[in-house]
Amino acid sequence: MGDVAVGARSGRDEGEERPDDAVERDADEDGTAARAHRSFWKELPLLIGIALLLALLIKTFLVQAFSIPSDSMQDTLQRGDRVLVDKLTPWFGSEPERGEVVVFHDPANWLSGEPTPEPNIVQKALSWIGLMPSAEEKDLIKRTIAIGGDTVECKKGGPVVVNGKELDEPYIFPGNTPCDDAPFGPITVPKGKIWVMGDHRQNSQDSRYHMQDSTQGFVPVDKVVGRAVVIAWPLTRWSTLPVPATFDQPGIGNQAAATALGLGASGLAPVGLGPAALGLVGAVPLVMWRRQKLTGGRTAR
Repeated sequence: MGDVAVGARSGRDEGEERPDDAVERDADEDGTAARAHRSFWKELPLLIGIALLLALLIKTFLVQAFSIPSDSMQDTLQRGDRVLVDKLTPWFGSEPERGEVVVFHDPANWLSGEPTPEPNIVQKALSWIGLMPSAEEKDLIKRTIAIGGDTVECKKGGPVVVNGKELDEPYIFPGNTPCDDAPFGPITVPKGKIWVMGDHRQNSQDSRYHMQDSTQGFVPVDKVVGRAVVIAWPLTRWSTLPVPATFDQPGIGNQAAATALGLGASGLAPVGLGPAALGLVGAVPLVMWRRQKLTGGRTAR
C-alpha cells in the first residue's frame, strides 16, 4: 500500500508545475526577449548596409527613377512626373529604337545656362548610392525619332518623314506642329547616333536646335542612360510608355530593341528613392534569413 501511495504521489509531482519552475521559465522568456531585442539592434547596421549596397546595384544596373522638371515632353510627360528608366537592356548590347522615350547624358552642353547647385560631401555620397538626386548629373529626356542609318526630315507645314514614311504623331502637344518652328533635313543619322525630338515641339530644345554643335544634333548611343518605361508617380498618372504604332509601319524598318531615356532641354533630376526602397525590400529577407540561421530557426514568442 505504501508503495502504491508513493507512486501516485510521485506521478502528481511530475505533472504539476512547481513555483520555482514557473520562475525559471519566466526568466528564460525574459532573457530570450532581451536577446531578441539586442539582436535586432545588432542586425540593424547590417540591414542598412545591405539595403545601401542593393540600392547602388539597382541604380547602376537595373532601374533608376527620374523626375521631369520641364514641359518639353508634354502631354506624354508632365512637369513633376516620376519615370522609371530601364538600365538593364543596354548591358546586353541593345540600342535605342525609334519611338522610345529615352534618357541621355547631355551630349554637347545642351543644358548650358541651366543652374547647377554645388553639392556638399554628404549630398555627393547619398546621390552616389541612389538615396537622393544628383545635382551634378545633366540628363535629358526626349523621344527617339530616327536611329543610325535612317534618313529623317521635316519641312515647314509637313510631317516628320523617316526613310520616306510620314509619321502620324498623336503624342505631339495639342496645337503644336511637327516642326514649323525649326524645319530640317533631309538628314542621314550616322551609325551609333540617334535623332531626338520633344513631344512639345514648340517648347523643346532638341536635336533640331543643336545642328551646329559638335555632335550636329545627334545623340551618341553611348550617352543613353536607358529607356523610360513607366510613369510611376503620381499614382493617378501611372501608365506605361510604349512605342507608338506609327514607328511600326512597313518601310521604316525598326531595328534591334533599345534602351534609352530622354528629357527636354531643361534637364532631368534623378530620384534616389526608387532604388533605395527596392534595396531595403531586398535587404530585409536576407537579414531575416541570416538571423534564422544563427538562432537555429528559433523564434521569440
